[in-house]
Amino acid sequence: MKQYLDMCKFVLENGEERSDRTGTGTISIFGYQTRYNLEEGFPLLTTKKVFFKGILYELLWFITGSTNIQPLVKNNVKIWNDWPYDKFKKSQDFNGETMEEFIERIKNDDEFASVWGELGPVYGKQWRDFFGVDQLKNLIDQIKNNPFSRRHLLVAFNPAQVEDMALPPCHAFFQFYVSADNKKLSLQLYQRSADVFLGVPFNIASYATLLMMVAQVCDLQPYEFVHTLGDVHIYKDHIEQIKLQLTREPRKLPTLKINPNIKNIEDFCYEDFEICDYDPHPAIKGKVSV
Repeated sequence: MKQYLDMCKFVLENGEERSDRTGTGTISIFGYQTRYNLEEGFPLLTTKKVFFKGILYELLWFITGSTNIQPLVKNNVKIWNDWPYDKFKKSQDFNGETMEEFIERIKNDDEFASVWGELGPVYGKQWRDFFGVDQLKNLIDQIKNNPFSRRHLLVAFNPAQVEDMALPPCHAFFQFYVSADNKKLSLQLYQRSADVFLGVPFNIASYATLLMMVAQVCDLQPYEFVHTLGDVHIYKDHIEQIKLQLTREPRKLPTLKINPNIKNIEDFCYEDFEICDYDPHPAIKGKVSV
């Protein structure tokens, strides 16, 4: 994952200080691209331990079309909790509940979760119901039946609904590409906003996993994940964490094993995946800016 560390170093050395929506402040550059060849290993960051369970549950959640955090909460995945809790705290229903108390209610109270666990029409909605269009299903059908099309696109950033979303999609759209011999599949993601420390390692692993899943159901081999980034930023309260990673030597990449019997994108479940030989450096904590 030297590509990731090179990006971290580039942002630190060339970024400009900018204010941002969260009030935290960032060091930012505009425009960067990294490439990850999945034939060389699965691109899960090794200079800190990454919570792959959360990545996988989130991806499977996107695929179901869900936009409510309750399924994630029930599997102890916390990555979306901050936005609905922040909204709840500003409401008349808030009575001083802690984050932990809020999440317990989301987990156990379906009526409460239906209101306060809802994120609006975020990724899952756009992937599976973009004004009635199931983009993911259509995409897979196109790859199977018209592999050399230049229209293998899925768009998550829907301008007509973005104001109704708890967080407008950072990973805005992606495109698949089948090799000329019709054997290999690649995926390029355009990410409009890239939180280098917390978000980007998740995004790399998530879309590499998606590439492997789509390749399997289309009877192709996963090849390259291309990650194109717009506003690439390091939050000011993550600078020391990034510098710590830059002192660490990257280790051998792990492998991701997927149940080969799954041939439908909707049939994958958590138990169908196994990360093997993952030996990262210790985890590094960092605060989410909401």
